[in-house]
Amino acid sequence: MEMNIEEIVKQVLSEMQGNTSSAAPAAAPCKASGTIPATSKVAMLTALEHYDIKEFPIPEIGDDDILVKVEGCGVCGTDAHEFKRDPFGLIPVVLGHEGTGEIVKIGKNVKKDSAGKSLGLGDKVVTCMIFKDDPDITMFDLNKQNVGGADVYGLLPDDDVHLNGWFADYLVIRKGSTVFNVSELDLESRILIEPCAVLIHAVERAKTTGILRFNSRVVVQGCGPIGLICISILKTMGIQNIVAVDGEQKRLDFAKEMGASQTVNFKDHKGIEALAEGVKAAFGGYLADFAFQCTGSPIAHANIYKFIRNGGGLCELGFFINGGDATINPHFDICSKEITIVGSWVYTLRDYATTFEFLKGAQAIGLPMKKLITHKFPLSEINEAHVTNLKMEGLKIAIINE
Repeated sequence: MEMNIEEIVKQVLSEMQGNTSSAAPAAAPCKASGTIPATSKVAMLTALEHYDIKEFPIPEIGDDDILVKVEGCGVCGTDAHEFKRDPFGLIPVVLGHEGTGEIVKIGKNVKKDSAGKSLGLGDKVVTCMIFKDDPDITMFDLNKQNVGGADVYGLLPDDDVHLNGWFADYLVIRKGSTVFNVSELDLESRILIEPCAVLIHAVERAKTTGILRFNSRVVVQGCGPIGLICISILKTMGIQNIVAVDGEQKRLDFAKEMGASQTVNFKDHKGIEALAEGVKAAFGGYLADFAFQCTGSPIAHANIYKFIRNGGGLCELGFFINGGDATINPHFDICSKEITIVGSWVYTLRDYATTFEFLKGAQAIGLPMKKLITHKFPLSEINEAHVTNLKMEGLKIAIINE
């Protein structure tokens, strides 16, 4: 067989110089920070009102994935519903969706977060939603479609990864997820991002009515964490005339710290007519221009129409899950008063970006946002944390990892 020596020599020289076109370039590996353990503890809800601490292997991180060391996560009302009743049928499940932590391993393809900000090892992050490539949901598509059909870390069915929720030592953020770099915010502020985004969305929905303005008289019914955050957002926007309604005096006192000008304790009034007069008196003899209904009580929803003036507006956001039917009179409560009503549920990506700026603004004007977190528990005491939450002994309960 005749051999072409010249061609063979050229090939050998080319390979020695690293110029061969047949050799594929080496892929850049995932970047990791420090020593990462082989396993991660998670708090898995295994039965109604019971978490077990379990331990699972930390999987290999793909080129488009992120491994986060969890620093903390708030306990949400949704977690309470799942803890008590499992309305979503998820048990066994790793819950926790108000979480935040530090990137300790990152895939080579991950360069930026969902807002275009650079992303790397050591950055502090939060997650928003997993949108499944839905073209109707985009960063700046404010109200075209909300995220009701999206998945959420902390409400994902269990799988072979298991590290699906923030009630854990580590979380795996998978390809296609939304993630934001929030390194400029401290831990408490980061834990509050998700619930604050719910209220940012509600206020944005309220603004679409054209009724909510700087000089509006606004009533906020319900002074749990949601109502209190609502008040703080309104105050940060510059709205000064805010009346808070609740049945717990401690929460009403805190509502004033968050920006309410007056408070009304419904326990001091017998019947809805008397309560409506109490709200009217708090506004100096006027009914509200706009109302936010922040409880999950059908009775509270039925009552709030009585607090609103003719031509006023209402944002209902208290019913994240089915809380039952409310009895209203459509003629007297809606039609004859020409009330403009908007519903609000969860948030959009743009609301998340707005929330970061809100938290900075609230801090700048001295609102005590961090005081919303009244109790902190380690992961090992997650059952106690949920019991404390159900007893309404505090406001925002948080799991803080050591």
